[in-house]
Amino acid sequence: MRCLVIAMNQATLVREAPLAHLRWGRGERVVVLLHGLGGGRTAWGDALSGTGPALAVAGFTAVAVDLPGYGDSPAIDPYDMAGLSAAVVALIDWLQPPRCALVGHSMGGMVAQEVMARAPQRVQALAISGTSAAFGNADRRWQAEFMAQRLGPLDAGRGMVGLAPGLVLGMASPTAPHDAVARAALLMSGVPEATYRQALHAVAGFDRRELLRDLRLPVLCLTGEHDRSTPPALLAQMAARIADAEFVCVPRMGHLANMEAPEPFNAALIDFLSRRF
Repeated sequence: MRCLVIAMNQATLVREAPLAHLRWGRGERVVVLLHGLGGGRTAWGDALSGTGPALAVAGFTAVAVDLPGYGDSPAIDPYDMAGLSAAVVALIDWLQPPRCALVGHSMGGMVAQEVMARAPQRVQALAISGTSAAFGNADRRWQAEFMAQRLGPLDAGRGMVGLAPGLVLGMASPTAPHDAVARAALLMSGVPEATYRQALHAVAGFDRRELLRDLRLPVLCLTGEHDRSTPPALLAQMAARIADAEFVCVPRMGHLANMEAPEPFNAALIDFLSRRF
């Protein structure tokens, strides 16, 4: 078993694909992992999170992508939800998996929902974490504050390196390990500023609330007890509107999800996929 675990921890970097990605495992069930606004493919596979290797040990093939403009994936124009979802669908078609599940965190969860709206036949299971079915609320104040917190430091010339530490600290739970917060800040600081700005505007108009009642596949809505960006009540409401959904709230976890609470996050995800996918 030790030899198996060591082998599964080794990722293959694939650049010659519609989206650059890290890949673990050789199972027929392929799990495509979609990162958030400040993330990238390594959010799922570094020494802290280990989601990709954990899925491989459980018998799945894990594919952690760089969304367009992130890491080694080329940008798209226009940079919008339609283009982001089309890039993911192109990757699924390129992979040609017998069965495919999507796992999306934060913005990645929105992209996953957009894929389900446009190409539902490509996916057999869905897990969304720290996300929502629409950006903000009706009075628009939350949206304005969200954008100001993220664009303000950039407009002031502080760059991603100046933006990331404070923003990440505010998203983490009070008990998040210091190394997890530092790792997430380092990952966010490496996102190209142009990509971050475009991604912010892409999610600003997102609204797929009407999709939830039409989903006809197993869905996991996973959140953290201390997620202030997408509180547990929000994910619970989403799960209640989906015919075949499960809701899991991980104690002491904030918005950084698998990076700050890898063991319970990965356990909940693998349990769901093992039973329903």
